[in-house]
Amino acid sequence: MLTVNGLRRLHISVSFELRDGECVALQGPSGVGKTLLLRSIADLDPNDGTVKLDGTLRETMPAPAWRKRVTYLAAEPGWWSDTVQEHFTGWGDALPLATRLGLPDDCGPWPIQRLSTGERQRLGLVRALMLRSRVLLLDEPTSALDPASAAAVESLIAERISNGTSVIWSTHDNAQARRVGSRIFAMGPDGGIEESRT
Repeated sequence: MLTVNGLRRLHISVSFELRDGECVALQGPSGVGKTLLLRSIADLDPNDGTVKLDGTLRETMPAPAWRKRVTYLAAEPGWWSDTVQEHFTGWGDALPLATRLGLPDDCGPWPIQRLSTGERQRLGLVRALMLRSRVLLLDEPTSALDPASAAAVESLIAERISNGTSVIWSTHDNAQARRVGSRIFAMGPDGGIEESRT
């Protein structure tokens, strides 16, 4: 279980629990702080409060170890090498996930510049899934995708959830929030969240 208690970053102040195998859809207008919240939980930005995974304080483990367990996926993932496959420690293991998300099986040697925004988004998700994290913090993971690709992403994440992965999924799509989330957190301009059940 992920426990967030009194997490504060700029105007954000939230407390909640996320059970194993649960998906919370995070909604709210642009600019209210959804990305700030997800990045803070992953300890990518300075923040105050208590965050625990299975009772273990975030501060008791090195930041890279925490982020392998509690993984943030940006809406626009970063790239640092020339080709697709250079971003994966085991491209052969990643390829089945990539093809499930509609990417061709010969995309490994492609230069990053060749990728569309949607292809980058899907490959960023593959990179995150390869970590087999306990918690996934997804920041609008289908914002650049067509309906078929978005459905493939939803299906793949649903499998991980059924196997015990916990997910916070930020989305502006109300229908998607109801499909993927067993709970919905609505974030307001004050930086707090209100919960509703789907």
